[in-house]
Amino acid sequence: MAQIKNEAAYRAALKRIDELLPLVNDNTPTDDRNYLELDMISDMVEEYEDIHYPIGKPSLIDIIKLRLYEMGINQTKLAEMLGLSTARVSEIMNGKSEPSLKIGRELSKKLNIDPAIVLGV
Repeated sequence: MAQIKNEAAYRAALKRIDELLPLVNDNTPTDDRNYLELDMISDMVEEYEDIHYPIGKPSLIDIIKLRLYEMGINQTKLAEMLGLSTARVSEIMNGKSEPSLKIGRELSKKLNIDPAIVLGV
C-alpha cells in the first residue's frame, strides 16, 4: 500500500479527507468509489500520524484531573471523598508523591478509574 512520505503529502491527504467526508455516510455502500478512497486515505493518514504524531499514554494525574473535571469536583472535594487532607491530595496531584495502594484503591472506586491504570500496568 502507498505511504505518506512527507508533511506536504500528509496535508494534501487531510484536505482530500475533508472533501470526501460530505460524500460518505453510514448508508454509503462499501463498494462506492468515494467510500473506498476515504477508507484508503484514512488508513494512510493514521499510519503517518502514528509515526509522526504519536499520542502518549496519559499519566494517572492527567486521568484524575479529567475525572475531576467530568464530575465537576475539585481537589478539596476529592480529599473529602478519599478521607485525606487537602495537602496530601495536593502532593499526589503535583507528582510529589505516589498514592499508596489503599489510596489507589479508593481513587479507582470513587472516580471510576480502571484499577490497571491506577497501578500503572
